[in-house]
Amino acid sequence: MSLVLDAAAQDLLFREARTANTFTDEPVTDEQVRAVYDLVKFGPTSMNQSPLRVTLVRSPEARERLVQHMAEGNRPKTAAAPLVAILSADNEFHEELPQLFPHFPQAKDAFFGERPVRESSASLNAALQAAYFIIGVRAAGLAAGPMTGCDMEGIRKEFLDDDHTPLMVVNIGRPGPDAWFPRSPRLEYEQVVTTV
Repeated sequence: MSLVLDAAAQDLLFREARTANTFTDEPVTDEQVRAVYDLVKFGPTSMNQSPLRVTLVRSPEARERLVQHMAEGNRPKTAAAPLVAILSADNEFHEELPQLFPHFPQAKDAFFGERPVRESSASLNAALQAAYFIIGVRAAGLAAGPMTGCDMEGIRKEFLDDDHTPLMVVNIGRPGPDAWFPRSPRLEYEQVVTTV
């Protein structure tokens, strides 16, 4: 059976998409970011907990502070990208569950009363949402440069609070010259899928 999604969309979202390393100076607007979010917010999470939080780094002062927390090889990319987003997990996501999971509002306390349980669930589900976010950036015709090469604790202290755990930094914009490294190999179906 073939995929329903047309080949051009498959290429845009997956086959031709790569982590961008350079960007043009064309701005990324708030409207573009809102359109990305308004699409990817529909991606599923466990019990609809939706723990991803996005911090947009727009001001030159904030960008300079962020660059200091990036690994040496990632600093020029983060300094030059039109927009940078810090994606984090909200460890207090359960406070929103009465709204997000209204058919079982008791889930907030029944399942997520303990902080370690919340942190584990928030990390997994926000990482899932971060993947949706990257695909949404691609769907907007932009390129994403997600990175974990940074001082996460420093970023948390600089931009977040104790209730948020940073997951990655994503550079966003139109790809610039020599934006892509060569495509790395992928595992084949038979190497990944087992039938029992």
